[in-house]
Amino acid sequence: MDVFYRLAPFIQDFIYQSKWEELRGNQVAACEVIFDSDYNLLLSSGTASGKTEAAFLPVLTELYNKPSRSIGVMYISPLKALINDQFKRLEQLLVDSHIPVTKWHGDASMTQKNRLLKNPEGIIQITPESLESLITNKRGACLKIFGDLRFIIIDEVHYFMRDARGIQLLCVLERLRKLTGVSPRRIGLSATLGDVSLAQNWLNTGTGRECDAPIVEEGKKRVRLRVERFVNYTDKRDTQDSGAADSATTGTGGDIGDREHYEYLFKQTLDKKTIIFTNSREETEYVMANLREIALRKGSPDVYRVHHGNVSALIRENTEDEMKSADEKIVTGATVTLELGIDIGSLDQAVQIGTPYNVSSFAQRLGRCGRRGQIPQLLFTFTESIKINSDNTLGPINWDFIRTIAIIELYTKDHWIEPIPPQNHAYNLLYHQTMSHLKSTGEMSPAALAQDILSLGCFKHIHKDDYKQLLSHLLLIEQLQKTERGGLIIGREGEKIVNSHKFLTVFIASEYLLVKDESRTIGTVDKIYPVGIRFALAGLTWETVDVNVKSKVIFVKRVPGISLVDWDVDFENELHTILVRKIRSVLLLNDSYPYLSERCKERLVEIQYIARNSGISDNLVTQLSDKKYAIFPWAGTRQLVTLNYALRRRKIKSKLPWNTCVYLEAIFDGTKDELESIIYDILHSDIDLYDLPLPDKVQIKGKYNEFIPPELLRKQFIEDYLDFDGLKIALN
Repeated sequence: MDVFYRLAPFIQDFIYQSKWEELRGNQVAACEVIFDSDYNLLLSSGTASGKTEAAFLPVLTELYNKPSRSIGVMYISPLKALINDQFKRLEQLLVDSHIPVTKWHGDASMTQKNRLLKNPEGIIQITPESLESLITNKRGACLKIFGDLRFIIIDEVHYFMRDARGIQLLCVLERLRKLTGVSPRRIGLSATLGDVSLAQNWLNTGTGRECDAPIVEEGKKRVRLRVERFVNYTDKRDTQDSGAADSATTGTGGDIGDREHYEYLFKQTLDKKTIIFTNSREETEYVMANLREIALRKGSPDVYRVHHGNVSALIRENTEDEMKSADEKIVTGATVTLELGIDIGSLDQAVQIGTPYNVSSFAQRLGRCGRRGQIPQLLFTFTESIKINSDNTLGPINWDFIRTIAIIELYTKDHWIEPIPPQNHAYNLLYHQTMSHLKSTGEMSPAALAQDILSLGCFKHIHKDDYKQLLSHLLLIEQLQKTERGGLIIGREGEKIVNSHKFLTVFIASEYLLVKDESRTIGTVDKIYPVGIRFALAGLTWETVDVNVKSKVIFVKRVPGISLVDWDVDFENELHTILVRKIRSVLLLNDSYPYLSERCKERLVEIQYIARNSGISDNLVTQLSDKKYAIFPWAGTRQLVTLNYALRRRKIKSKLPWNTCVYLEAIFDGTKDELESIIYDILHSDIDLYDLPLPDKVQIKGKYNEFIPPELLRKQFIEDYLDFDGLKIALN
């Protein structure tokens, strides 16, 4: 039977009224899996491909045909904004269904929540933190709320797989299953997955089910890409030697490239609905302030907005609503906050300033445009500062520029996205789930606690001796306390942690100060700007008029002009070996890249010439100066870090010059051949990673690390981050 006729009558009516010509391939496939099997389901397809409907159409049909005695469907999202967006879409679909949908997060109505507690039915939309709060603080109510839960839909699976919140989510779902005794089917949604099998394993954790991931041919998609370059010259000699074709830049010096860049962005985004992605909040603020100044000077309307995590939720929501409007040609500067699937309508284009973090990020950002039948259009822009003298022969190479080409090639031609490395020893999450479970259950014997926690799928790689060590440490620092009966309860210091409103979150968040213009909240900053100091926020410039240190509030007034702002921590990144190898091929081969502007093509030829003459593509070691060498194993960041510590064990000073560098820099008294010989000897030796000279405080960053014994943090770094086998494979 045609899948359409198996759908609930209210869904068939909705499809007719919405004038859908047919169900999409992934929607048909999803219906077949849900209707005809007991498997979990993973839907991985491009943005705006109808994944949400593909999940809900069969699930709601099942709920309609056989109503649940409790909440029947739980939809889990990483963002409250995404829940609010999906809520509006679901309400339209459910108009004639008599199936209620309830938002459950920090900003949701208490009236709605109380109504659901009294009469649990329909669909709940929730974040991992709110679900953790429910199972921890309303354990008894969870039996009633989720006693007949049928389906769990997890949106943005790739995001959860990369994040500590993903481990938290899987643990809470398993705890919920143990509490209620029901095992709902899971449906995962994602637009960017490199290795589908890894995602299937992740989604299956703790369920005992198989997972079906139907592959639906989406057909070849056209993409419009362009990469443009601008140059700041440090003095006149640079402009004379540059051979720049554009006479407007010759001899002017200074920041001419920046000015030309902003003018170009202004023209390219004029009367076009656009997201301008940058890689930092500071850059977003500065770019949008410059565009607003140009618009003011030219008498153009102010259509410039800023969207990042430190802008107030109300301003972000207003920006999203403006972008949804077909009449508003809004230009929004954003970081990762608009990578996820919030509906912002149809975009004319997206702009990426500088290099995307990785292939996955590029895929997400490209997916934001090209909706509703449009051809995706993504513009890349770079601004370089050219200097006459470089410290070494590799100085003139713009690695970010080459990495951009490699990222584009890997996604558009090789259809490759980074696989997500597992987190097998997340001791900080082990601490969090231990404390959360004890808060929920009360006193437990050490053996029963270990049984409950270590049986969670996310902790299957953690040895019971490690857990015993953790519990002993937590007793020592009074996070836990032993009762007269020998049981464990939360200790005096632990009570301070679990009773804090911040306990539910497992990600690191800076201490922020509210920024207010009279009674209106603009956003947050992480440092005090004294009275009279100007700074940027939400795309505007503000001047501090008062500071309430105790309440952590900065009162401001709006002032004209462009200012700067900085946050102490922004985003980190690492490179995969396949991406690094693609960078090498871009340097080595004379392939054609039609999306490069003429200036970019000329720059690529220059860089390729430098790379080939330096010998870095063919030699493991290249001499940079008298005692300085560059080591090019053409391997990923984790493999480079492993080699770095292995060299230090041989008393050779080395370092990764910057976070996304593709080589190691070493100081060595001997010759190039001698250094190469040492590296190959390392590769052919049987290294014990635990003997490497790691810094005393080495660790993978994580909230609650301060409660973990240093030996366990060191073990997590060695087991989950270092990769000696990957290094050997790369070099062989």
